[in-house]
Amino acid sequence: MAASTTPKPKQPEPEGNPARVALAGLQLPLPLAVAFSGGADSTVLLLAAAERWPGQVRAIHVHHGLQDAADDFELHCRGVCAAINVPLDVRRVAAGNAPGESPEDAARNARYQALVRAARDAGVQAVLLGQHADDQVETLLLALSRGAGLPGLAAMAPVFQRDGVLFVRPLLALSAKAIRDWVGQQGVPVVEDPTNTDTAFTRNRIRHLLLPALEEAFPQFRETFTRSSRHAAQAQELLETVAVEDLARMGGLPAITALQQMPRARQGNMLRHWLKTAHNAAASAAQLEELLEQVADCKTRGHQIRIKVGNGFVERRGERLEYSFTPSRQ
Repeated sequence: MAASTTPKPKQPEPEGNPARVALAGLQLPLPLAVAFSGGADSTVLLLAAAERWPGQVRAIHVHHGLQDAADDFELHCRGVCAAINVPLDVRRVAAGNAPGESPEDAARNARYQALVRAARDAGVQAVLLGQHADDQVETLLLALSRGAGLPGLAAMAPVFQRDGVLFVRPLLALSAKAIRDWVGQQGVPVVEDPTNTDTAFTRNRIRHLLLPALEEAFPQFRETFTRSSRHAAQAQELLETVAVEDLARMGGLPAITALQQMPRARQGNMLRHWLKTAHNAAASAAQLEELLEQVADCKTRGHQIRIKVGNGFVERRGERLEYSFTPSRQ
């Protein structure tokens, strides 16, 4: 359902907005921005931020152009920002997906690129995002359904950097119900994305079918699932530290002999780290397993390694492994 093009947000009582407590202890570089879609989550976040840091907040609205109601969403956001005297920057993006890329990933990547550009143009170092506890649980369940490792089970980080811009998710401890209850009680106008009810999308099936069942069976599931994600994030941080140290001892490039002297799990941990950080390449479980097998089989100088990973190849060059984006010349 499209929103009214002339919204008149009701000013909340200071103690009413559930996002207010989440922002109370945050110390962030000012000015800052809020990623503002016009939905309930980003609306409560924008209102709380504008109250917490008056005159230091701007909004960024990303117009994906993927829905008929996208223009109405933009008009709604303009009206809300005008009513609370917050500058709004609208960024239009082409969110079409490339071959091999899901529409969801394409839209997300386009959105973050637009947020980074808008933040830089405005001289803003930090951007607040409106994801909440239910979003975190959905992300964790999606990761579990795909057999993800620790990075996936860690779900969404509360703070991360992208291209030099700090992104913060202050609402991860706040339930969707708390947000929507307050919006309804206050009569704050918000937009409703019509695709949110389409159970053809896996995330929506989780939201509408699984979360109510979890609520009934395990009322505290948001807190316990989030705790598990924090444990996974801490374990992943430790593995990253070990990988950095292992790679540094090899001089920055994986060395065959040094790898063979390490436990297999530690080899895999370091190789994943090297591929990701040095080459932005993610090896599948099968590719990594094949690479580890090839490393183990390197008994002679003539043993060659050449395995496709991402957009390039992992190859043996003497006693080292290197990554190239084009096939090597024999």
